[in-house]
Amino acid sequence: MFATVLVYKNTLLTIGVVYMRLLSLCLGSAFIALSAFAPAIEASALSLTPCHVKGHSEQVQCGYLPVPENYAEPEGKTINIHVVLLPAVAAAAEKDPLLFLAGGPGQAATELTGLLNTVFRDVRQTRDILLIDQRGTGKSNPLSCEMGDMETVWDTLLLEDDEVDIRKEITACADALDADLQHYNTLNAVRDFDAVRAALGYEQVNLYGGSYGTRSGLAYMREFPDRVRTAVLDGVAPPQVKIGLFGASASAAFQRMLRDCAEQEACQQAFPNLAQDYQALVERLATDSEVKTLPDPRSHRPTDIRFTPNRVNQMIFPALYSPRSRQLLPFAIDQAAQGNYSPLLGVSGPLDAESPIYLGLHLSVVCQEDIPRIVATDFEREAQSGYLGSAMMENYIAMCEVWPVQVTEADAWQPVQSDVPSLLLSGEQDPVTPPAWAELAAETLTQSTHVVAAAGGHTIATHTCANELVAAFIADPSAELDTSCLAETQVLPYLLNVNGQGM
Repeated sequence: MFATVLVYKNTLLTIGVVYMRLLSLCLGSAFIALSAFAPAIEASALSLTPCHVKGHSEQVQCGYLPVPENYAEPEGKTINIHVVLLPAVAAAAEKDPLLFLAGGPGQAATELTGLLNTVFRDVRQTRDILLIDQRGTGKSNPLSCEMGDMETVWDTLLLEDDEVDIRKEITACADALDADLQHYNTLNAVRDFDAVRAALGYEQVNLYGGSYGTRSGLAYMREFPDRVRTAVLDGVAPPQVKIGLFGASASAAFQRMLRDCAEQEACQQAFPNLAQDYQALVERLATDSEVKTLPDPRSHRPTDIRFTPNRVNQMIFPALYSPRSRQLLPFAIDQAAQGNYSPLLGVSGPLDAESPIYLGLHLSVVCQEDIPRIVATDFEREAQSGYLGSAMMENYIAMCEVWPVQVTEADAWQPVQSDVPSLLLSGEQDPVTPPAWAELAAETLTQSTHVVAAAGGHTIATHTCANELVAAFIADPSAELDTSCLAETQVLPYLLNVNGQGM
């Protein structure tokens, strides 16, 4: 899940239809090696015209590039790849743009235009910013799934965990999509991206990928090394790791949150037994789940919800991504332990929120590139990790059982070896892409620098000074980076009561 929590944190639901909305937070999947054939795309096939994009007031440039759905059949069915270009501010701009690679998998890059224009404002002074909707997302032949009406959702919220079976809905989604899902993967995404680069006449690009975007970034570096000037990988997920195995990193992030609260005097005084209260809560719900009638955070519709340990944990999980939403968790957990689940529901967001992830693309990627690699030892490790345990992994396995794709080639999972100048970014609070994963990637990236923000969450360019480091690195990748500003990002104080004390 570039799982930019600034976008996600108030729009995720993790109860009832938890398996759908949690996909918005999953990082990504392994890429596949490019095959030898790659039919050329005519440069004249892509022309950009002035346009406006939702969430961004400034006029930008938009266009579509037709590409083969199946690159092995260049004369067969084509799909259109949607492109948005934010021109550099300077008249004498550099010739190599910043290409943004979205996360998920399943997030549409162009739907983040407004946010990215702010985050990368320094880069844009001298370079174009290029946004491409990965095939299956945004306006690039989107693979959207309608997962039933809200009345069905309300009914689902009353079920016990073991009564929820989403395979029927997943099967219906696949049947409704007009696409050969096997060709919606990281391999073809990278080929599409480079076809756009060539069509626009850029000799090289600078990559920024967040979360799953680091996977596609690594794939780009492997397949088109001469076309990449620099690469920034934020929230690194190398192809050796497997999506869905979040138990250890999620548990570490959760325990880190509890420790930070205990170390802050105000939080410790307000919630002196937070860890014990949480444990008592999940044990109580494991014995007897609780049904509560709560108002939806947005519509205020009274809704009956059955709370179980799994649903509570998966409502907490999204908030661990961002330091801002993390601030709310001690209070929400404390209130839930006392039987008041409204703050926890507020952290999860509106029940009818639209997911920023295109589910069909997400499953097409992970079900052919990651889930088939899960083995018995993964089950054991996840079950022993505490907190989330193996619940999320098992959800993915259930969905992939009915998603009509086949496993990719094994060489897709090999480490990426590259001498492209690379900046790797990590946050110690990150619940899904821990710093250790960046260190794993760095073993085969000969010109890489790894920077860790001690108080950073997932994709730190969105909430620390790392965006300034990105601009400096792209401007001169050979210069030594001054990373001291990251130390200025402190662990944020926690919310202490309903009146906002502590914030």
